Formats: sequence, C-alpha cells, structure tokens
Amino acid sequence: MADDFDIECDRLSGAIDSTQFERIRWARTEGPMLERLVGLARSALDGRSEFELTEEGSTGACRRLVIKVHSFRIAAINIALDGQTVAVWGEEIDRGKGRLAEAQRRTTSYQNVDESWMKGAMREIFSEIRAG
Repeated sequence: MADDFDIECDRLSGAIDSTQFERIRWARTEGPMLERLVGLARSALDGRSEFELTEEGSTGACRRLVIKVHSFRIAAINIALDGQTVAVWGEEIDRGKGRLAEAQRRTTSYQNVDESWMKGAMREIFSEIRAG
C-alpha cells in the first residue's frame, strides 16, 4: 500500500511541476548514490597523505575530482551516475602536470560498486596518467 501511495504522490507531484519534481526525486535517489561513490573514491586514498581529491567543476549527476599529488594538480577523475549505471574516467585538466594516454571509461551497475571496484577503477585511471 505504501508503495502505491508513493507512486501516486510522485505522479501528482510530477504532473503539477515536472521540473521541481525531478529536482526533488534526484535529491532523494541519485544524489545520495552519487555522494556514496565520491566517498568511496576519497576513502580509496586514505593513508596516502601525498594524494588529495578536490571537487572542481562538478555538474548535475557528474562529480569532477581534481587529483593533487604532493600539492601539484595532476588530472581529474569524473564519477557519473545515469540511472543505475556508474561511469568513472580520467580527464586532463588546465595547469595539470598529468597527460592521459588513451583515457577509458569504466562502467558498471551501481549495485556492483564497492571499495574494491572503486580502487580498481582509480588504479586503472592512475595507470593512464603520465607526467607531462
């Protein structure tokens, strides 16, 4: 019954103001999911004091984290969520000391992402970065 009630509330809310409804729906569902993914990326670097992730240039369902090593800007890691699909990839940045050789997107279902998966994705991104 509660599910039917929530479904009907969502239908009515969306019918009245679809833009506001989408913002609220996103904040209720994908927002916390994306924050969890960012938390996993940050925790992957726990114990590595020479590394820092700084959020810079994030938009909507994509968080962009600039990697700093020994306080030098190197590159960015993008973490995006599209429904239940997670994508993680590296990106060259302005004033960055890193160059990416053949940057690849890593994608999987949100349910598959845990600390091990995130560390593996970040390890692969780091392996693509060359000092430049």
